[in-house]
Amino acid sequence: MQPQPSIFEEHEIRRVYDEATETWWFSVVDIVQVLTQQADYQAARKYWNKLKERLGKEGSQLVTNCHQLKMTADDGKQRLTDVATAETLLRLVQSVPSPKAEPIKLWLAKVGYERMQEMADPALSLDRARETWQKHGRSEKWIQQRMTGQETRNKLTDYWKGHDIKEGEEYAILTNIIHQEWAEVDVKAHKTMKGLKTQNLRDHMSEAELIFTALAELSTRQIAESMDATGMNENEAAAKTGGGIAKKARLELEGKTGRKVVSAENYLPPNKKNIGKKIP
Repeated sequence: MQPQPSIFEEHEIRRVYDEATETWWFSVVDIVQVLTQQADYQAARKYWNKLKERLGKEGSQLVTNCHQLKMTADDGKQRLTDVATAETLLRLVQSVPSPKAEPIKLWLAKVGYERMQEMADPALSLDRARETWQKHGRSEKWIQQRMTGQETRNKLTDYWKGHDIKEGEEYAILTNIIHQEWAEVDVKAHKTMKGLKTQNLRDHMSEAELIFTALAELSTRQIAESMDATGMNENEAAAKTGGGIAKKARLELEGKTGRKVVSAENYLPPNKKNIGKKIP
C-alpha cells in the first residue's frame, strides 16, 4: 500500500492506495475534522469515537466497513488509524451535520476519478499539484523549487527502499533526523511553529526552507550511496552527516544576511493563521 496525503481546503487528508484492489483508504478522523471544522485533532478524534459508538449501537454497517491501517501521525510515528473507502465515507458524511458535507462529497468523488486518470498518465499528478499551488497563490519560482525538492525526496526514498529501510515509521525517523540536523528543530516542532495541524509542512515552507531541505536530502543520499549504507544504523549516520552539511550552509547564509532561514511563516488563509513561536 502506498501512503499519499491529499489536500482539501488546506487540510491534509491522510490516505493510502491499495494497488491490489485499486482502492483508496482515507483517514476517517481527518475527514471528520474537516466536517466538524475542529482546529484541534484530538477534539475531532473524540467526536469520531462518540459518533462511532452511536452508530454501532444503531447497528449501522458504516462502523463495520471501517478498518484500521497504520498512518503517519503528527509525531512522525506510524499509528493505527480508522480508515474507510470513499463509498463508506460518502454515507458517513450524512451522519455529520456540516456545511462542508457537499464539498467533501464532491472531493471524494473527484479523488477516485483523478486516480484512474493518473494511472493512465502519471504526468497528470504533477500538473494537478502545480494547479493547486497556483490556486493558493504560490509563485512560479516557489512551485519549481517545491517540485525539484520533491524529486530529490523521491530519489532518497527510492534509495532507502532498496537498502533495508522500511516504509512508514523508519522513513519518518530518518526524515526527522535530517530535519533536526539542518534546521535544529524537528518536524513536529517546525509544524507547530508554523501553526500547522494536518497540513503538509513542505507546502508551507519558504523558498529558502525548501532549498535547505533539498540540500540536506541530496547530501544524505549521495553520502549513503558513497558508503552503500544499508539498514537503519548506517542510514542514520548518513542522515546526520547530510543534514549537518545543510546546517553549515544555513548558518553561513544567516551570518551573511542576518535573517533566520527557519521561520513561523506559512501559507494558511488569513482566517486560519495560528503562527507559533519563532526560533529564538
